[in-house]
Amino acid sequence: MTTRRWQLAHGRHLDLGGKAVVVGILNVTPDSFSDGGLFAARDTALGQARRMVEEGAAVIDVGGESTRPGASAVTGEEEQARVLPVIEALAGSGEALISVDTYREDTARLAVAAGAHIVNDVWGLQREPGIARVAAETGAGLVIMHTGRGRQKLPDVIDDQLFFLRKSLEIARDSGVADDQIVLDPGFGFAKETAEENLDLMARFAELQALGHPLMAGTSRKRFIG
Repeated sequence: MTTRRWQLAHGRHLDLGGKAVVVGILNVTPDSFSDGGLFAARDTALGQARRMVEEGAAVIDVGGESTRPGASAVTGEEEQARVLPVIEALAGSGEALISVDTYREDTARLAVAAGAHIVNDVWGLQREPGIARVAAETGAGLVIMHTGRGRQKLPDVIDDQLFFLRKSLEIARDSGVADDQIVLDPGFGFAKETAEENLDLMARFAELQALGHPLMAGTSRKRFIG
């Protein structure tokens, strides 16, 4: 299998290929779908991050706004107050690569300045396209996720993935993001209306390789798995 180097901020990289890389999800929120409130405090968040690293996570993805359906939105300032102290502490420990889960340009920029290596945008650059500029200017790795929220999807699950993600890739490239900074995420559970739609996407996952980028799959604890 060909190994591909994923270029990240702060002179770091991650070699992808041969075996999966595990990303640990660290929700520093009171209302996330699987662990809301358990790790909202800085010290408990850091303890959970250490446990995930010990269990094999190479990346810790820190999120300050729940992305579950129906979750309440927070302000950028509140999101930053949640994630930045945790990112700074994780960066100081050097235990893992750090990703920030945000769709806000300001939060992304501050998070990379605090030590994050990767920006993970669950709106695929199509809510605040300035996130692409942050990645271009800082060299951060960029996870571009597909979502069906807020729009009419195409009937075929892969056609809709290709339609959405090609638009996102155009935004990234127009902003100066290099191809070796980009990983794509099909967004399991994000406005996929039925379990069958998610399972169809999983069965046809390999078709997304046509886009030419490494793929991330976030299926842990998703309802359609059972």
